[in-house]
Amino acid sequence: MARTSFDALPGWDATDVDAALLAFRRSCAVLAARPDSAAMGGMGYAGNVGDWRGVCAGAGGDAKTFFQTNFTPFALDAAGEGLFTGYYEPQIRGSRTRQGAFQTPVHGVPTDLVRVDIGQFIPKLKGERLSGRVSGNRLVPYANRAEINTGTKAPVLFYTDDAVALFFLQIQGSGRVVFTDGSAARIGYAGENGRPYTAIGRTLIAEGALTRENVSLQTIRAWLLANPGRAQGVMEGNESYIFFEEKPLGDTQLGSTGSLGVALTPMASLAVDPRIHALGAPFYLDAGGPDPVRGLLVAQDIGGAIRGAVRGDIFFGFGPEAERRAGAMKAPGRLYVLLPNALAHRIGDAKAYGP
Repeated sequence: MARTSFDALPGWDATDVDAALLAFRRSCAVLAARPDSAAMGGMGYAGNVGDWRGVCAGAGGDAKTFFQTNFTPFALDAAGEGLFTGYYEPQIRGSRTRQGAFQTPVHGVPTDLVRVDIGQFIPKLKGERLSGRVSGNRLVPYANRAEINTGTKAPVLFYTDDAVALFFLQIQGSGRVVFTDGSAARIGYAGENGRPYTAIGRTLIAEGALTRENVSLQTIRAWLLANPGRAQGVMEGNESYIFFEEKPLGDTQLGSTGSLGVALTPMASLAVDPRIHALGAPFYLDAGGPDPVRGLLVAQDIGGAIRGAVRGDIFFGFGPEAERRAGAMKAPGRLYVLLPNALAHRIGDAKAYGP
């Protein structure tokens, strides 16, 4: 990573950062409950919580002036350009009872699921986790998607009438449900089976069903719906399975709660690789493609497929337009992290502190 300036950020002058300031203040509320000595996380370049106290205390006023006055941008290195994708908050239909078309269970966390923070045993693997179950005195892999579909110890939260919609909700990690009685709720990520994630778009490309040029969330879903006899088998090719918990709907202008513990802000929240980056830090991205995105976003979430220093998943929000943009988003680009001035002065350009 190398120090740069706001003038060098592509499109910075024309960028509206008001939503990013609100998102950053929500992150600061989480940091406020942590001791100064607590590490911000990632590779360590973001320092400790104490390094962020000052900027959190002054987070207000004109948004652009606040960031330009209190932060120093650093360009993140990559072999060429990085990759940016998008996610959104989907909605499914639900029933408290199994009836009619509502036959697909939406599961909570299984009673026999064991989750392990590997970093507690091997410090260099900090941020890595695995899930499994105990068999005798051994921890073994948990059931894959196909096995869970045939039977599991996971409780049933409710039933949905669309297995394909549930599959995409699992990929997004959270969403909303509207029940048959008209009530609504959030469905938040609560755990996973620990099996590897396989992008079924790649499977369909390999089979010749789709091409690299036309693959998107929309074309994948259209294929699954048009091929009901093969859809379940293709979806089960992705062994990863997400378990949920039900939460109050809350503020409908915001998304579900991300990994940092705050509600996600449309176009101002970003999922990053927590092995490298610190949740709570602001990032400026310049992503190209047919639907370019330039903006200041705050790292408030993570994702199993988000790996690398210049890799981000943009939260687009809720609704058809958010779904359209997120489903089509896959573009190269550049990423910059903003660090508090005092911390930036201390670390300089030392690559030992970051990617």
